[in-house]
Amino acid sequence: MEQKLLMKHYENDEYASYKGYVKHDGYAALKKAFTMKPDDIIAEVKNSGLRGRGGAGFSTGMKWSFLPKNNEPRFLLCNADEGEPGTFKDRMMMERAPHQLIEGMIISAFAIQSKKSYIYIRGEYNESYKIVEKALKEAYDAGMLGKNIMNSGFDHDMDVYRGAGAYIVGEETALISSLEGLKGQPKLKPPFPAVQGYLRKPTIVNNVETLAAVTWIITNGAGAYKKYGTEKSAGTKLFSVSGNINKPGVYEVPLGYPFKDLLENECGGMKQGFNFKALIPGGSSCPVLNKEEALKSTMDYECMSQLGSMLGSGGVIVIDDKQCMVDLLKVLMHFYHHESCGQCTPCREGTGWLEKLTNGIGAGTAKLEDVGLLDKVARHMMGTTICALSDAAALPVISFVSKFRDEFECHVREHRCKVKGKCHAQDHH
Repeated sequence: MEQKLLMKHYENDEYASYKGYVKHDGYAALKKAFTMKPDDIIAEVKNSGLRGRGGAGFSTGMKWSFLPKNNEPRFLLCNADEGEPGTFKDRMMMERAPHQLIEGMIISAFAIQSKKSYIYIRGEYNESYKIVEKALKEAYDAGMLGKNIMNSGFDHDMDVYRGAGAYIVGEETALISSLEGLKGQPKLKPPFPAVQGYLRKPTIVNNVETLAAVTWIITNGAGAYKKYGTEKSAGTKLFSVSGNINKPGVYEVPLGYPFKDLLENECGGMKQGFNFKALIPGGSSCPVLNKEEALKSTMDYECMSQLGSMLGSGGVIVIDDKQCMVDLLKVLMHFYHHESCGQCTPCREGTGWLEKLTNGIGAGTAKLEDVGLLDKVARHMMGTTICALSDAAALPVISFVSKFRDEFECHVREHRCKVKGKCHAQDHH
């Protein structure tokens, strides 16, 4: 069953405006937050079990508590650079409920005592950018941003910053570099951003969905949030579901929800003439699950980890029986090769090799040992680079080849696609 905690009023068009948001108790959570001590807000968020919704799934309150106890200025950054193929929930959140995000950010900023925050928006998200920009102006006009907000004595300024279309800046240290006007490349950790981030000051980077959830948690309390989800994966999660299904879109369900129910109930099942074949559960960098694994899985961090995959950012890509896994991998490898920032050799060179090998297999011009070589190159790329992009390219390769090896070998052995039945020789005439 869908549980709309965050998406409750998303159908309502006026919810995107300040007036419409306030009509539905908007900014009441902020008022409540100002009656609390900053440390109590951090404790509440920690107790709620909220985990980062951008992919890593790290405890939000815990992340906040890593900030050094000093008087240095600190920054809050909202990571709205949603570049993971298959993921589009943050875009909807910004377009339908920008004030929910802004309110969550002001509360979070008050909790960590930050006077300045930035919303870093993906370059291609033109519409989201305009809507957030307008909402920020409304918040300033209403006195929700600026000096002495709600007579609390707390000052806070917020800005929106547009990326230039690079996937890599979704990684928090690359996002910080980009925001500083440098090349958007990841940095080595430590130091972690909480200790030395934007302008070398303590910095917290959270995802859109994470920050919006803070608003709900402060309104309703940690206990109420914990009633949803599982013991280790608390609350609800927004899933972007795509594929040949009857109702693709964004759905909010409690963590731990069976994938089979999400597919059948929320998404209306597979389109006529298509059968379910495989699942990418959390965005394109997550290892693929075959039909049996997927149908017994539940949508939470623990189950996905046990199955050798990840919940990631919740980009649920449903693969049907008319899809050739080699073709899909070609698309993914082209993406990762194109988006590698080139800083680390294994990724810069490896992503190119992965694309080249996959293309060769798909064209039927490869040798049988190339299937093994593809897997080998991917394994050599794991854990050898500054950020996780190298792993993000390698993980799909390893899982596609191990679970659908017959499709890869058929292209090479028989010069035809096992799924589409098409002979490669026909392509060349």
